[in-house]
Amino acid sequence: MRQPLATLLLGCAGALLPAASRAQLYAKNNYAVIAAGSTPAAVVRAAATVTPSARQLRWQQLELTGFLHFGMNTFTNKEWGDGTESPTLFNPTALDAGQWVRTCKAGGIKQVIITAKHHDGFCLWPSKFTEHSVKNSPWKGGKGDVVREVADACRAQDMGFGVYLSPWDRNSPYFGDSAKYNNYFINQLTELLTNYGRVDEVWFDGANGEGPTGKKQVYDFNRWYALIRKLQPTAVIAVMGPDVRWVGTESGEGRTTEWSVVPLDAQRQDKVAANSQQNVAFAPKNMMGDDLGSRAKIKDAPALVWYPAEVDVSIRPGWFYHPAEDSQVKTPAQLLAIYNSSVGRNGVLLLNIPPDKTGLIKQEDAASLRGWKAALDQTYANNLLKSSQVSGPNAQQGAALLDANYATYWTTPGRDTTATLSFALPAPRVFDVLQLQENITVGQRIERFALEYQSGTEWKTVATGTTVGYKRILKFAPVRAQHLRLRILSSRLNPTLSAVGLYKQAEAK
Repeated sequence: MRQPLATLLLGCAGALLPAASRAQLYAKNNYAVIAAGSTPAAVVRAAATVTPSARQLRWQQLELTGFLHFGMNTFTNKEWGDGTESPTLFNPTALDAGQWVRTCKAGGIKQVIITAKHHDGFCLWPSKFTEHSVKNSPWKGGKGDVVREVADACRAQDMGFGVYLSPWDRNSPYFGDSAKYNNYFINQLTELLTNYGRVDEVWFDGANGEGPTGKKQVYDFNRWYALIRKLQPTAVIAVMGPDVRWVGTESGEGRTTEWSVVPLDAQRQDKVAANSQQNVAFAPKNMMGDDLGSRAKIKDAPALVWYPAEVDVSIRPGWFYHPAEDSQVKTPAQLLAIYNSSVGRNGVLLLNIPPDKTGLIKQEDAASLRGWKAALDQTYANNLLKSSQVSGPNAQQGAALLDANYATYWTTPGRDTTATLSFALPAPRVFDVLQLQENITVGQRIERFALEYQSGTEWKTVATGTTVGYKRILKFAPVRAQHLRLRILSSRLNPTLSAVGLYKQAEAK
């Protein structure tokens, strides 16, 4: 029987972790301790000023990252191995990490994560601490290193590089002897963090099932985090970590109301589904709810933290390559809808593209990625508002909304938390997409907004939404209009907007 993940304490108002540990996990302004007896208004003000760390901001601005599930399961045609597979099964005949990275880059992806070790314990690098690795495979006579080839390809093509290291190891004889296995894991993590140059993301899941000993393993997450902060201080730690959380499903859809600022105790991740990659309804504690950061959720929080959502989904039904799924690759239109509901809902999309047994990404996947990228480029090539006249509070800042510069932004004067911005186009235009961006370096603040257009003497509602965050995209039936207004109906402190755009979504082919 599989065991739940041991309780993970990440720090909360000085109680869950000592100050030194919090300093390792969080950056200045990245969290806020709430004084006992604070009024609801004071809590909201504090929430509005929590901001991402530099590493979190870089990660958010990537928007699109790629997952490369490749390993022993690729050769056994499984999703999960049991750790008894022979290393001799691993023998790609045409492995080309450069092709993997080129394919991802052609799809608009800015960073890739390689499954350096999955639950079966087989290592894609020649680890000194186990025989269950590529060094005992026939591939390149045991002299190969998949992790190095991916890292080198990322550097050569100016792509971010990340590693997935499964905490669950069904091969290691130490798994279940908590002290020995944590030392073993630290040794392997050290190899990955010191031998391959800069690492931009370290990805842990919470799977924790049986190992060779049959004993329950207690993961020493805080020790792992401290090592990452020491060896790769610019890397984000996801999704069982303090920097990035799992959105809670593997559908490619984020919440329609997605707050990046959440109560710190929501990070006490008590358990994760043993089969978390099978779309079963288990998730880290308090991370599956529709509401994670509303005023009602934060009013009694002892502390708040910037903890944004990563939305993961595979381009195929499975996470590893399976020949039977060649006809089930998601289409460009499906990927476009996923983009709108992940990146467009204040998340970062982690899209899995699994290489096949030869060591190449299939042309079906590559073609779908290219079609998706073409549709995105065509859609966002022309902001229909760019030549409009802007009026409203602080109208002199209106140019900041349309200059395609994220660092510049509009805000309200004084202490105004509501506002109406009006846009007059030179002529009527047809559009079906609204895109908004807050400047999250100031904080996430907008709680409700509405887009309206003038029809004769009437103002009609086109679309309404709640949170904005780094990026919010709303798709609706096409509208033809010349005069529009964006109404910010509720905000935590002064709202900010770095960008407002209206677009006509391209047809994905």
